[in-house]
Amino acid sequence: MYNYLVKKLIKKSFGLVNERRFKELLESTVPNVRHSFAGDHSLGGTRNDRRAFQAWLERLSRVMPELFIKVNHIVVQGWPGNTLAVVRWTATAILENGDAYLNKGTHFITLKWGKVTEIDVYEDTLAVYNGLEKQFKSGIEEARAPQIIS
Repeated sequence: MYNYLVKKLIKKSFGLVNERRFKELLESTVPNVRHSFAGDHSLGGTRNDRRAFQAWLERLSRVMPELFIKVNHIVVQGWPGNTLAVVRWTATAILENGDAYLNKGTHFITLKWGKVTEIDVYEDTLAVYNGLEKQFKSGIEEARAPQIIS
């Protein structure tokens, strides 16, 4: 039953990202949530607090406004005091120049007593970089902005 509830929470969280409902998403995190996103680009780096994570989410919505993430599979391990959820996903978008964007990746999400404490994201960093470069060339200057780190 516990694993089912965690899977439901995780699916809801990805839905909130797709719907750009970040305030509601952030309520499921601890104040010092750690979020890392692989890659040497404007979305890469590590954040160690809710405020920086919110800024990152808002940037994501501006540089990839059409992004949609489909959850493919979730595995949950552990108990309420220390839970790990591994999420395989596929991200798609239509970029500003009309090109299709496709990326596949994995989130490793740690929860303690129902609150997200860590999110580590591993994806095709070259796909992200190339997508951001296309967005930059289409006029989204923030696609080349410095990483948001804290």
